[in-house]
Amino acid sequence: MTRLETIYRDKVVPVLHKEFGYKSPMQIPGIEKVSLNIGLGSASQNNKLMEEAIAELSAIAGQKAVVTRAKKSIAAFKLREGMPIGVRVTLRKTQMWDFLDKLINFALPRVRDFRGIPDRGFDGRGNFTLGIKEHMIFPEMESDRIENIKGMNITIVTTATTDKEGKMLLDQLGMPFRK
Repeated sequence: MTRLETIYRDKVVPVLHKEFGYKSPMQIPGIEKVSLNIGLGSASQNNKLMEEAIAELSAIAGQKAVVTRAKKSIAAFKLREGMPIGVRVTLRKTQMWDFLDKLINFALPRVRDFRGIPDRGFDGRGNFTLGIKEHMIFPEMESDRIENIKGMNITIVTTATTDKEGKMLLDQLGMPFRK
C-alpha cells in the first residue's frame, strides 16, 4: 500500500463516514482514476513535438502515454480527421496513488506564487479537473532538456455523488484548496 492510500484508509474514511453519516462502508467516496491530458494543437505539423510530449507525459505518469487523434476535420485549424492532437494517460490503483502523492506534496508546492487551487473545477458529480500551465513543476522534468513548456489537465475521478463529498475527500487527502 502506498503512503497516500494508507492515509485514505486510516484517516480519511473515518472522517467522511462521520461527516456524512453513511449507512454502508461502500457508500464512502474513493478515488477511481486519474486522467492526464496534454493538448498539442501545433503537433499536427510537428512530429518531434508529439514524440517529446509522449516521452515527458510517460515520465511524469510512470506509464506509457497514448496519442489522441482528431475525430473531425476542421479546415479553419488545418486539421484533418485522424491527425494527432494530444497525448493522454489514465492511472489506476498503485500508480494513481503514487501520482496523487507526488502532485500534492511535490509538484503543486513548486508552482510559482502558489496560493492554493481554486475549487471551481468540480463538475457537479464529485469529479475534479485541474489545469496546470507548466509541466515543469514535476520532479521528473529537467529544465535544461525541455524545449517547449506544455500545459496539462489533470482529472481526478471519484465515486462521490456530490461536489461537497468530492471536495471533502480531496481536502482530507491534502489537496491545497484556496481558503
